[in-house]
Amino acid sequence: MLDSFDLSERVVVVAGGAGLIGPAVCHGLADHGARVVVADVDRDAGEAVADAVDGEFVRCDVTDATAVEALFDHVVDTYGRLDAQVNMAYPPDENYGRRFQDRSIEEWAEQVDNGLNSYATLCRGALETMDTCGQDRGSLVNFGSTYGVQAPDFSIYESGETPPTPAHYSASKGGILNLTRYLASEYGDRGIRVNAVSPGGVFDDQDPAFVERYEANTPLGRMADPEDIAGAVVYLVSDAAEYVTGHNLVVDGGWTIK
Repeated sequence: MLDSFDLSERVVVVAGGAGLIGPAVCHGLADHGARVVVADVDRDAGEAVADAVDGEFVRCDVTDATAVEALFDHVVDTYGRLDAQVNMAYPPDENYGRRFQDRSIEEWAEQVDNGLNSYATLCRGALETMDTCGQDRGSLVNFGSTYGVQAPDFSIYESGETPPTPAHYSASKGGILNLTRYLASEYGDRGIRVNAVSPGGVFDDQDPAFVERYEANTPLGRMADPEDIAGAVVYLVSDAAEYVTGHNLVVDGGWTIK
């Protein structure tokens, strides 16, 4: 059974590999033998992650379709194959805590474009690359969120502390989850599995009062560590999940069961 987690010789691109959860995911994949390509807009952080996992860094702004195309062209030219694609980039929102009615429709459209349509561009590029390389199998893992599954609990947020998750984030993540299911259905007969991971709240030095309220509403009694999420990604990429597709693996300490 342990052999089914062996990713030796497999090429895995991690889009957003230098973010909060990305380094743990890259380390988890590399620890199981994968050749990891870290794709991120942050060169310094991305190169540090790539060096740490003996992988490669490719600078890529996932909101730029030309940059995404160049990423996959590089993968084909360098490796001649793409075994798995992990999409976890989340383009920053400088007005993260702004309420729904305080955002212009132009800002809403821009953020949904960044959050949802960038994933569609990445999925399209990965699927085309697998076709170009003549592969009859592959794995895509998209990052959703518990807030793509259910609405936020606004009682855990207070003014001046950690800002509430914006509406466009929930809308985008919900769209990503249904895109995942759609692609799983369409590409299953080609041996390509498409799944999602939906993390709960990940600890990132948030306001202590917010953390206390969040953890009080979580059955396992704590926020997630990045390593908690990495194991789920390794599983979905590996042959241990070879009969799993169209699934949303929620890793939230039980938050969504309440």
